[in-house]
Amino acid sequence: MVSATAEERRKSETKQTGWQPGEVEPLDVGQPYEPVPPPKVHQHQRSGIIPIGNQLYQGDTVETLQSFADDTFDCAITDPPYNIAKKGKKGLAWAFSSHVTMDEQWDAYSTDEYEKFTAAWLSELCRVVKENGNIFIFGSYHNIYTIGAIATRMDLRIVNSIIWAKPNAQPNITCRMFTESTEQVIWICNNTNKKAKKWTYNYQHMKELNGGKQMRNFWEIPVTPKRERVHGKHPSQKPLRVMERLVLAGTNPGDRVVDCFAGSGSTLLACDRLDRRWVGIERDEAYCDIAHRRLDDERRQRRLLKTNT
Repeated sequence: MVSATAEERRKSETKQTGWQPGEVEPLDVGQPYEPVPPPKVHQHQRSGIIPIGNQLYQGDTVETLQSFADDTFDCAITDPPYNIAKKGKKGLAWAFSSHVTMDEQWDAYSTDEYEKFTAAWLSELCRVVKENGNIFIFGSYHNIYTIGAIATRMDLRIVNSIIWAKPNAQPNITCRMFTESTEQVIWICNNTNKKAKKWTYNYQHMKELNGGKQMRNFWEIPVTPKRERVHGKHPSQKPLRVMERLVLAGTNPGDRVVDCFAGSGSTLLACDRLDRRWVGIERDEAYCDIAHRRLDDERRQRRLLKTNT
């Protein structure tokens, strides 16, 4: 049996998933298999480390960043806790769904705790990202204004905000407010407002993805599909289409990208597909395991594809 051509696979995948020309096709990346190293437990004794490329570190975000050398990364893309969960309270369930609102304790802070925590990790992130490097930070209305206020106090240049709109968002449980169907991304250039310049933005590629028109900051992309959760679930896992678009827009091949709240590894997998060198930090051992298996499994699929074409 003759295998499908890359173009046939591209058309088939686009029809099934809505992938646009220029975005990455999950099965047509053409790279040989190279095993992904297992998560590395962070050691606290050393500082000034140049982290290993394509490595996930298990450890506390701030402590792990503190051990990295200055100006190590070209870009950061990260999805911090939103501070939605409430201490000592279970999430709300919806009568017509198995969905439960966020009740993870790693997401529960007092207002003061959250502000101090955010200032600490953002300060360290700015130290390890190169001058004028991009920093993309996800948030919802629960936390995005806090993050923006802290970035403003730090005199960081906020380049843009991006709205991710979910056409298939979970219905509102309480029926006392509009259905929350968007998240935001703050795009920061790692420099002061006066000095920020020459940040990476691949304008032409984004224009091509948008049918020859300037891409807007309103991205309508469905929530994470089941096929991206086969290795396990994370309550705030982002779809690869969103992550890959950020990688394509704000980085170049070979760039070093850090995600200091790696979760189930969506940023890392997007970078791996797009030939960027990635480093992840994740405190939870279970999520580290999910991220590692996602990355390694796809690399194995690449080998099988290369063998059969």
